Amino acid sequence: MRKFMRKFIGDKAFYRTVLIILLPLVVQQGFTSFVNMLDTLMVGSLGEESFSAVGVVNQILMVFNLTIFGGLSGVSIFGSQFAGKNDVEGMRQAFRTKMYFGTAVLVIGISVLLLKGESFVRIFMASEVDPARAAFALQEGCDYLRVMLWGLPPFVLVQCYAGSMRETGRTVAIMVASIIAILTNLVLNFLLIYPVREMTVLGQSFMMWGAGMGVRGAAAATVASRFVEMCVVAVYAHMNAHRYTFLKGVYRSGHVSMSLIQKVAVTGTPLLLNEVLWSLGMTFINQCYSTRGMTALAALNITSTAWNLFCIIMFAMGNAVSIMVGQYLGRGDKRGARDVDTKLLFITVVSHLALGGLLALFAGVIPHWFAVTEEARTLASRTLVIAGMSLPIHAFLHATYFTIRSGGKTLITFLFDSVYTWCVPAVLAYCLSRFTGMDVVSMYFCIQFIDVVKLIIGLVMLRSDFWANNVVDDAV
Repeated sequence: MRKFMRKFIGDKAFYRTVLIILLPLVVQQGFTSFVNMLDTLMVGSLGEESFSAVGVVNQILMVFNLTIFGGLSGVSIFGSQFAGKNDVEGMRQAFRTKMYFGTAVLVIGISVLLLKGESFVRIFMASEVDPARAAFALQEGCDYLRVMLWGLPPFVLVQCYAGSMRETGRTVAIMVASIIAILTNLVLNFLLIYPVREMTVLGQSFMMWGAGMGVRGAAAATVASRFVEMCVVAVYAHMNAHRYTFLKGVYRSGHVSMSLIQKVAVTGTPLLLNEVLWSLGMTFINQCYSTRGMTALAALNITSTAWNLFCIIMFAMGNAVSIMVGQYLGRGDKRGARDVDTKLLFITVVSHLALGGLLALFAGVIPHWFAVTEEARTLASRTLVIAGMSLPIHAFLHATYFTIRSGGKTLITFLFDSVYTWCVPAVLAYCLSRFTGMDVVSMYFCIQFIDVVKLIIGLVMLRSDFWANNVVDDAV
């Protein structure tokens, strides 16, 4: 027992550090997921077609978002380790690299979505047997997408700033900016989605102004909130340059050393390709689910919304692993990095056993919050139970991914994540959707639990300690 405690349980200083990093991230992610759920509920009230269409567009935009995330994450490996060794110039050049990359992807992404966005949305509607229903959903999806494109530039800028700010271990300001943006989004949703309507509060009736813009209103609210978040993050960061010292003089020069560019290219390219291919893989799997009709899409949209709410600790733990382990590796303390990582993985699994149980417990209640058909609610209840059962597996895999990534082993993360996704669950989803009559719930079960194979691979890799590397020596 004493050996177990030493290996998996940290001291007070360890948990204090974890809380300092984790708590703001959990609050931010929790607030984001909760309000996103309210956002989804409001869109869902417009009808199953609108609900499904918005879910499809968000799935398509996820490819762009994760491309940004993948590219910036490759640079963040260096940023975290530069922060660990207090190399301000290294952090400054890492930030500039993020800005260059983000701008390039932004131009390409907007161009592709303007030219091919409607075709992408149409793919998900092809299996709907009712032509009128499919046409309406397609129109709703295209309307939503065209407005959402305006929110991509502030999204990219926030990711560049927030990522570099997190690498210093200071996350509270980002949390506050996110909460302000989310509240803005929520208020604007009420004002823009619905038409003028009568409301009753504390027994008093009054007319509530509304623009009645539907899905376009939901998109406009999201875009406005992203501009608000961008302004808050950027202004705060530059007003507190004594805390974020890498920002001092960051725009006086565009210099990035060739050594850093080469190292980022070698280390970050597999990570970028990983995020692009993984997001495309998940989009492909969701398209396979869509072959079971729009009702199945609506049910899985409910499941995805609830999943994000119950995954707030999982997402935050990935950042904690990246920051804490990366800083130890930057200082050259491989033993400390391994010890911290083991304890973080233990926290991740234990917490998600509890959260997965709660998700399964409330699986019969959550679908009734959404204005969908009874069939969609029944399907969602069953897939939510499966999601809860599989949550500890996916939480462990998420933390394992960030562990391997923190030491710069991005080629391995590429094989572990996106190559596995395309070779195993994507192939399975294709075969089940095209060559069997299996219902969407059974398909979802098979695809969620096929990742037990990935779990075994992850355990083997973690035991080898090959990932514990310093990648920033002589990088600038």
